[in-house]
Amino acid sequence: MKIKNICVNCGSNTGTRHEYLKAAIDLGRYLAKNSIGIVYGGAGVGLMGALASSALQNNGKVIGVIPESFADRVAHNNLTELHIVSTMHERKTMMFDLSDGFIALPGGMGTIEEIFEVLTWAQLGYHAKPCGILNICGYYDSMLAFLKNAVDQQFVRKEHKDMLLIDVDPESLLTRFNNYDVVPIEKWIDIQER
Repeated sequence: MKIKNICVNCGSNTGTRHEYLKAAIDLGRYLAKNSIGIVYGGAGVGLMGALASSALQNNGKVIGVIPESFADRVAHNNLTELHIVSTMHERKTMMFDLSDGFIALPGGMGTIEEIFEVLTWAQLGYHAKPCGILNICGYYDSMLAFLKNAVDQQFVRKEHKDMLLIDVDPESLLTRFNNYDVVPIEKWIDIQER
């Protein structure tokens, strides 16, 4: 499968660690230099803005999709395309339709909800697009522990948990997207050692 556009979900804030911002900038640059377009929430603030600006500075294609209710306050001004939509549901549907895969950088409730929604759709067989997270500085360790516990408690099947690809490096994650190489969560978090 050739990845043409990646949907990136990430925070509208930059967080407390400089590594989060660096990861957004590095991902934007990497995708641009590899001719992979970015589909994202359209904001010019936080990790979202850093990701988009980095890709644009490296001649990348960036498509933003943002609800009209806050477009005038936070929309990025220099995107390749900016789609202003009526609702969050319309936003997520358009982002899904434009993308060949999904990556979550650190972010808040919206970021987590968006990656889990597309992961759930994959679990249900609605699509076969890869879903992954860049677990920068262990940001998602507690979420991965939750997923492991959900498997242990038999609310999530292991094969469904393993559909979420986990990495710390954009190049490695994109290689795995193309190869659908699944690395178990247990490689990234060992609850017994915490």
